[in-house]
Amino acid sequence: MRMADLSRFAVWQKKAPLVGAFFVGAIWHFPAQAFCPLPDKPQQVAVRYVVDGDTVRLVDGRSVRLIGINAPEIAGKGRPSEPYAEASKRRLQALVKASGGRVGLVPGVEGKDKYGRTLAHIYGRSGNNLEAQLLSEGLGYRVAIAPNVRLAGCQQQAEQRARKARLGVWRQSPVLRAQDVRRSGFVLISGKINGIERNRGGVWLELDSSVVVRIPAHLRRNFPANFFANLKGRQVEVRGWVLDRSRKEALKPGQRRWLLPLTDPSMLQPAAG
Repeated sequence: MRMADLSRFAVWQKKAPLVGAFFVGAIWHFPAQAFCPLPDKPQQVAVRYVVDGDTVRLVDGRSVRLIGINAPEIAGKGRPSEPYAEASKRRLQALVKASGGRVGLVPGVEGKDKYGRTLAHIYGRSGNNLEAQLLSEGLGYRVAIAPNVRLAGCQQQAEQRARKARLGVWRQSPVLRAQDVRRSGFVLISGKINGIERNRGGVWLELDSSVVVRIPAHLRRNFPANFFANLKGRQVEVRGWVLDRSRKEALKPGQRRWLLPLTDPSMLQPAAG
């Protein structure tokens, strides 16, 4: 690491509690373009405004949800903003502005989500992937949701840079123990795989005593044949959107309350040492 970079990183660490005000000027920017190269012919579109750290509204009226990143949630429905939510939004605004308000749009294999938003990767004028840029600065969490997993590998590398440097959301570990899950929503969980069950609904991984991770049957083909080998008894870290099964129906004896659907092999990793 160069001395200039070390100096910028030291300044960022001192100002971290005031990240909302000083984030753009103090953070160490990684070369995200190296992670996710620009495709040949992205569609050029104009951005009307940035909704938050993972969503933009285009001039043509489309709402675009960026593929591969889940940014902290902005305040709403009686909840305060999550840490780094405002910083993530402002950083995306700055990246769009630096691109002259126009970005390159690369739609996903699955073109829309359940809310009707366009699912796409976006690129700045210089060819940098904006999701990877945000991930490399610790301004969101990498997610891989099949079939839109084309850039999962390079985005994972971008996130790892931020995690190793403890930038943004990684400044303090966001990983929960399985037994500490208390509400639905996006989580990173660590725990031990105590059991594996297979049935017509897919593959079910028992994570400690409170969470079950499910690989749906239709996605099982996306997991390598050796993925489940020697998995039982291992400490892992898994991420995704956890659901509270007790809200819909009474739990059966031995049934775990929290369900986490797993959409891609990269969303489950060996636990960090």
